[in-house]
Amino acid sequence: MRLTALTATAALLFPVVALAQSLPAMPALDESPAQRSARRAAMEPPVLQEDAALQAAVASTTRPEADRARDGARHPFETLTFWGLRPNLTVVEIEPGRAGWWRNILEPYAAATGGRYVGVNRPLEGMGVEDGSADLIVVARALHNWHGSGRTGPYMEAFFRALKPGGILAIEQHRGAEGLNADETAPTGYVSESYVIHAAQAAGFVLEARSELNANPADDHDHPYGVWTLPPTRVSAPRQGNANDRPTPLTPEERAAFDAVGESDRMTLRFRKPE
Repeated sequence: MRLTALTATAALLFPVVALAQSLPAMPALDESPAQRSARRAAMEPPVLQEDAALQAAVASTTRPEADRARDGARHPFETLTFWGLRPNLTVVEIEPGRAGWWRNILEPYAAATGGRYVGVNRPLEGMGVEDGSADLIVVARALHNWHGSGRTGPYMEAFFRALKPGGILAIEQHRGAEGLNADETAPTGYVSESYVIHAAQAAGFVLEARSELNANPADDHDHPYGVWTLPPTRVSAPRQGNANDRPTPLTPEERAAFDAVGESDRMTLRFRKPE
């Protein structure tokens, strides 16, 4: 497997924010299309080493066929390399889900390299590891679920406690437009990049790098049934009890158009707990 070039903004650091009752102002990340294009063009890919064990875990035929079919949209090898996965780490995945898309890579990789994989569904009931012992915490496509119930801040604080000094918080999340209220966007599956950065900084994390590896410019973030309109979920009709859904189903032409968009536009972020 050849390594695809990663586009990361290294050393994009924000001040460490002490825990407090009042949250600091959000960093300004609203960019014009021209500014974003210029930032992407200026990015230099980090120098990476090949990891044969990770390549084998991604390529393994023990992974479900449906999982492997999504590799072109989710870039597992490149994303995990960007996050800093390596042998002999204690890796905690938050809310891995029944399908276990990341788990099906992370768990066998940890077993093959002397590491440890822990899946955690209720962080406030326990992180599955001793405080200060985790090397890497992975949060994928989950933050929108926490906003309405006020769990984002407490979860971030739990992640901070669980990580070693120097440990990494890795986040993949459906990315909404800047300047919109998370109260309105989170029910559709999207939150802004500044919302996530703000929440992590408030818990004490430092933003170390951002990547456009999982960006999708074709996703305009505005869909009849939220992000779930897009593949792989492909909701095509209003769901019972969901007030945010359009009341009419997709036409065949609309269904084809949303399928052509592909999977969502996602931020890919790497935070570090200060030494």
